[in-house]
Amino acid sequence: MTDRDLVSPEFFEQVRTLLREARQRAQTSVNVIMVDAYWRIGQRIVDEEQAGATRADYGQYLIRELSRQLGEEFGQGFSVANLKNFRQFYTVFPEFPKSYAVRSQLSWSHYRLIMRVEDALARDYYIREAAEQQWSSRQLERNIRSRWYERLLSTSSGAVAAERAPPPVGEFIKDPYVLEFLGLPEMANEAESQLETALIGKLQQFLLELGKGFSFVGRQFRISSETSHFYIDLVFYNYLLKCFVLIDLKTGKLVHQDIGQMDMYVRMFDDLKRGEDDNPTLGIILCADKDDTVVRYSVLHESEQLFASKYLRVLPTEEELKRELEARHVLDRVGERNWG
Repeated sequence: MTDRDLVSPEFFEQVRTLLREARQRAQTSVNVIMVDAYWRIGQRIVDEEQAGATRADYGQYLIRELSRQLGEEFGQGFSVANLKNFRQFYTVFPEFPKSYAVRSQLSWSHYRLIMRVEDALARDYYIREAAEQQWSSRQLERNIRSRWYERLLSTSSGAVAAERAPPPVGEFIKDPYVLEFLGLPEMANEAESQLETALIGKLQQFLLELGKGFSFVGRQFRISSETSHFYIDLVFYNYLLKCFVLIDLKTGKLVHQDIGQMDMYVRMFDDLKRGEDDNPTLGIILCADKDDTVVRYSVLHESEQLFASKYLRVLPTEEELKRELEARHVLDRVGERNWG
């Protein structure tokens, strides 16, 4: 036995763990300090610009000169573009130290993305969710581009921004879902089994798109009555809602038979699989297209357990998705008047 063998591998692993944790805490501390510093730099720039407001071009001159001097002393990182970002950070969040705890989970890259979101409620939502769900800056950028907040809001009728317990179901169901990560052709006419296989192959990305609290249970999940067997495309469990979520895939346009089928699945699942501590099962019909008239004049309109959501094969532009959400809002308003 050598002297090296006298020291156990467990000891080395414990020391490595201590060092890794210490480095992570140090990185987090530096991150918080730098975000705070960037906000304060933005504040000073705005204050100085206002003091020199008698010169129309003073603001541009100030930032160029500041960038030159800081670059000479501190090196890269203080370009004109970055200093303008610091200024925008302050103007978007003028009460940042008072209104927001600087989230240690969020880097400057996160805040730089969030500050470009126009809606203040959406900004608050992205700050909270990115921190709590530990979104990377790349995930955050994708969620902002796909208008994550607005898609939830179109389903939940304002419940997203509210702080409630238990959480409202609408905070977890989107319309539409964006499945650009599957790489499907925009005008594809694939079979439902092909779509199912593609989703399972990209399950991690699909879970991220579904949102918080979802865990995968199974595909082609069998439920049986005394006389028949039925197979549900995808089954998930949401540990925050404390309920099963059934997803039925439809690569064509939603028809009333699809709604009746999902209604039956949900009722059977509640009767045969739901546990004593589980909340009522939810059913989502994920379809390539849907007729809003079918939705409005079916059990979907008033059901708290059934949802129909479109899926998009490609990531639309913000303007395209905004127009679709606005059109849906108009149709919902018309439906409310007709039903009222």
